[in-house]
Amino acid sequence: MSFLVTPFSPGQEEQILGLILPIQQQEFRVPITAADQPDLAAIPAVYQKGRGGFWVGMQGDEVVGTIGLIDFGPGGAIRKMFLRSDQRGSGLAQALLDTLQAHAREGGLPLLALGTLPQMAAAHRFYERNGFTRVDPESLPPAFPRMAVDTVFYRKDLA
Repeated sequence: MSFLVTPFSPGQEEQILGLILPIQQQEFRVPITAADQPDLAAIPAVYQKGRGGFWVGMQGDEVVGTIGLIDFGPGGAIRKMFLRSDQRGSGLAQALLDTLQAHAREGGLPLLALGTLPQMAAAHRFYERNGFTRVDPESLPPAFPRMAVDTVFYRKDLA
């Protein structure tokens, strides 16, 4: 079955949490709860302002993937890229990232940056294939919204 990438719309929050939390908690053993991620309860206020955005991968009426972009002034922070396990390798991850990058370029964001965890090796390879470079966190703009759990960082210059 094919997928469709669309902007987030209100009413999808429960499905998004239902996708993301099990991946974080069970697959990657990150001790995090919904309460630790208030951004997911306020997607329009956190992501869909300025040059930011939040997109979902849909398969029928099910959310099967997500990606968010926070406009932090001198760049955009990629957050919440998650795919249901049966969607990995389907092209959905690439479609989500391509949508985000096109939006960032249209908005004039000069760079994209993200933080992730060491155990997310497949994500590291994916970002590297897409032109992201692993960097020390000190080399990111001071305004980059760093998450406490992240220890591996990537950036890509768009300008």
